[in-house]
Amino acid sequence: METETVRTNKRGRRSQEEILDAAARVMAARGYAGTSISVVSAESGLPKSAIYHHFHSKGGLLSAVMARGLDDFFEAMRTSQADPPAGGTHRDRLRWFLERTAEVFAERADFLRLHILLLLSEEADETEVAEILGRVRADGRVRMNQMIRTAFADEGEDIAAQVADRLDYFGVAGFDGAFIAANAEASRTVASQMEQLGDAIAALGEAIVSSLRDD
Repeated sequence: METETVRTNKRGRRSQEEILDAAARVMAARGYAGTSISVVSAESGLPKSAIYHHFHSKGGLLSAVMARGLDDFFEAMRTSQADPPAGGTHRDRLRWFLERTAEVFAERADFLRLHILLLLSEEADETEVAEILGRVRADGRVRMNQMIRTAFADEGEDIAAQVADRLDYFGVAGFDGAFIAANAEASRTVASQMEQLGDAIAALGEAIVSSLRDD
């Protein structure tokens, strides 16, 4: 039989997850500034004292929401892109990566929406929020760099690395734009924008390869 301590720990973990689920939904809809502990309490059905017990403050709750969302998002990215195609053109390989990315975006829209809202908010300058956003941006850029480097691997390790280092920021900016466009206009899906982004990165990458070969 379970001991009382084990049962208490399980209840604690369950309430923690329920609070995080509720906070993620509310923050994605209202933004950080528009989210209060009272609203999260009402959404989760748990008392404010439980929220403060687990997360200590609204900032601590945001940190936990973003940390969980970040880990979940990039784990999904790693899983979806675990077996990239070896053949095809640079464009084919980039489109494959970005198609997988669009699927992850669609499944985790709340996390991405909250991320964009935070980037555009006054809270983005607060130390705790800035650190979270910085981690999301850095991890996203690393993932984009890996996608581009893999797509151009047939050009050799050095050239592939140079292409990726020059274009990873552009690719992340394209991610942001695709997500915002899809939320602004229903006809512009993330998937359709990713296809064009793959074409653009491939064309720019091939131009860089050509210039490096000529040097």
